[in-house]
Amino acid sequence: MAGRISDEDIALVRERSAIAEIVGEHIQLRNAGGGNLKGLCPFHDEKSPSFNVTPARGYWYCFGCGEGGDVITFVRKLEHLTFSEAIERLAQRAGLSLRYEQGGYVPGREQGERSRLIDAHRAAAEFYAGLLASPEAAPGRRFLAERGFEQVDAERFGVGFAPPEWDRLARHLMGRGFSAAELIKGGLAREGRRGPVDRFRGRLMWPIRDITGEVIGFGARRLLDGDDGPKYLNTPESPIYKKSTVLYGVDLAKREISKRSQAVVVEGYTDVMACHLAGVPTAVATCGTSFGEEHIKVLRRLLLDQAEFRGEVVFTFDGDSAGQKAALRAFADEQKFVTQTFVAVQPDGLDPCDLRVKHGDAAVRDLIAAREPLFAFAIRSVISRYELDTNEGRLAALDAAAPLVAGIKDQALRGRYAVDLDRWLGFMDERMVLRRIQEAGGRGAGGRPGQARPGGRRAPAAARPADQADPVVRLEAEALKLAVQRPVLMGPEFDALGAQAFTAAEHIALYELIIAAGGTAAAGPGGREWVDLLLAETHDDELRAMVTRFAVEPVRTDLASEERYGPAVLARLGEVAVTRALVRIKARMERLNPVEQQQEYNRLFGELVALEQQRRLLRERAVGA
Repeated sequence: MAGRISDEDIALVRERSAIAEIVGEHIQLRNAGGGNLKGLCPFHDEKSPSFNVTPARGYWYCFGCGEGGDVITFVRKLEHLTFSEAIERLAQRAGLSLRYEQGGYVPGREQGERSRLIDAHRAAAEFYAGLLASPEAAPGRRFLAERGFEQVDAERFGVGFAPPEWDRLARHLMGRGFSAAELIKGGLAREGRRGPVDRFRGRLMWPIRDITGEVIGFGARRLLDGDDGPKYLNTPESPIYKKSTVLYGVDLAKREISKRSQAVVVEGYTDVMACHLAGVPTAVATCGTSFGEEHIKVLRRLLLDQAEFRGEVVFTFDGDSAGQKAALRAFADEQKFVTQTFVAVQPDGLDPCDLRVKHGDAAVRDLIAAREPLFAFAIRSVISRYELDTNEGRLAALDAAAPLVAGIKDQALRGRYAVDLDRWLGFMDERMVLRRIQEAGGRGAGGRPGQARPGGRRAPAAARPADQADPVVRLEAEALKLAVQRPVLMGPEFDALGAQAFTAAEHIALYELIIAAGGTAAAGPGGREWVDLLLAETHDDELRAMVTRFAVEPVRTDLASEERYGPAVLARLGEVAVTRALVRIKARMERLNPVEQQQEYNRLFGELVALEQQRRLLRERAVGA
């Protein structure tokens, strides 16, 4: 496994990946003035453009959905990649070789090996697909036709045919310059007595792609009577293929999963094909293994499954006992999602592929639409094993289902399923059922402790939420925007303002972040390095988003008057702060008796005069700057 990509290479990838060019490959950008570009956001539906790109600083921000970041963030979000995958994708585009840290190996060796294995699998996929139309592949074409798939469908999913000869693929790939060791290490061939022999022979082939669309393995279906191997044979574990993390169809489904906030998990390759062709383009399947924790991580990333129930995962299982066992396994993993989970089971036991053949595309869509919450399905599956016409049977069913209900972490949801369980068993005694559930759980139904806000920031007591209609809040934002974009215009005077010059909680947090990063006096001319420093100074996602937004959002003046605009904003902000201080002093003076508290009254009066003079000077600066 490759180690950490070196910081120097990450910086070089950023430098060689022009953000306007990368973004412009996916959306139409037009000039928005002030060196900015604008277009329709690819991350949410909108009719008027709110997606802004600032090439000079290398950042983008959408004022509609609040997403933002640099070129790496853009590629990550668009293609649903990890940070390392995005770096590798951009490096490949820029023709750069990456160096990896950690371990005692030659830098870049693992990445070179991965590239070779990926190339070999891409060539193998082309080889198999090209043979599907050959006479020897007739059994494969017949298999597809019987399941309602046409030639264009096979081409869409890259389905191919592995010939029955011992080493036809191996000879083809070695003729393309790949070594026997590479074919064996990638799982395309096995060691034979006279050289490498093909792992897959006489089978229908599905290329398995990673989330970026690269072929990393194959799923092979037995076709010939003389084949005594398993019905389905998959690529073995290799440097590029880890079955616990692979989901078939994820490359085709990822954008629809993100867009619809729904993922449908089916059991086979033909089920994925049937769902996509029937209008359920969010379907994926595991590859020769049970759905597990690593698969959950993949789907959570695609669903943006963070802190609220805003998506769903739908499992399709057969209605038989094996399907019920699969549902119970999924039940154990369900609460690793924040997203809601459901089960879709066809009463007659048909899987999506057979359902489409027998009843058409609409039936597949109806199956997913008629999904049932996973908790309900799992509990009902357990109690269905018992004779519910007797008290003994109902009590046995209760004791079997109680641990499932007790395992539901959400207190309110646990209570609702306790009521459902009582109703399904026909006791009509909710207290008794709840007591048995509590006993099964070994504890009472206590609530979960509350969660802190991301980043753990606390706004000062005087701070308030930002009201964008408030002219003072807009002024604060303008000052902070200049401090992020043009710190040289603000300098020591901005740093000397103090957090008390700001009223909005988010503005106070950003001001304190700027000071923590050294202040505008130390930022020099600003630019990308200054924005990167601010982003590196905090792990608070909300604060990072605001930094990105202020780095991209146009300032309210043209470049010709920037030198005057910065001091004018500072003077106006200072005037507002002085005005607030004047209001406080006048209020205190009104509560004093000028005769009995003369000394305190005179002191405050002197402060009042000095502040009035300061306010007048600031006002003159703001107007004449």
